[in-house]
Amino acid sequence: MYDLRPHLDVEIEPGTNLLLSGPPLTGKRTLALDVLADGVRSGEGAIVVTTKDSAQRVLKDLGERVDYDGRPVAVVDTVSRQQGVNDVRDGDVVKYTSSPVDMTGIGIKLSEFLQGFYGDQQLPRNRIMLHSLSTLLMYSDLQTVFRFLHVFTGRVQSVDGLGLFAIDDSAHDDRTMNTLKQLFDGIVRTHEDADPDVRLAGH
Repeated sequence: MYDLRPHLDVEIEPGTNLLLSGPPLTGKRTLALDVLADGVRSGEGAIVVTTKDSAQRVLKDLGERVDYDGRPVAVVDTVSRQQGVNDVRDGDVVKYTSSPVDMTGIGIKLSEFLQGFYGDQQLPRNRIMLHSLSTLLMYSDLQTVFRFLHVFTGRVQSVDGLGLFAIDDSAHDDRTMNTLKQLFDGIVRTHEDADPDVRLAGH
């Protein structure tokens, strides 16, 4: 089980994908990073796919929560090259894609990190965060993003991972949200003035 307390008062079965849904500035990214940091603290792997911030920023923010030095932490950065930072190269901790449009590249880099953690290092538990689906939907149509997420969530499931996927729900229509919700085992709803609430399928 993945114990998500104290940030979410719930225990989650391995292989679960959660949609973190709420308006902008309601703490989805903060919540996801807190949950990842808890996992790192207990010896689990952590992988962040970032479509909004550079890997440098993600690692800085994670480092403020937990000392990850020498621990299994990785970032797939879809931002830096798109912003014209051309001298970045793939390393042990960070791998880069050309932009958030390159979903094939994102999938490949994610799979490489998962193989390294789950396969090579024999880590039975890994937490994976994608921030944010809204950025993917800005660049690609719903069908393309759905297909990508179908593979991505399946990959998380196959390695008994925990997937956290953030979306600004106010930026998308009901059809988009209802289509994407089909892919997830539960929804974490964030609010401006209240704690997040968790709804799991079958509960």
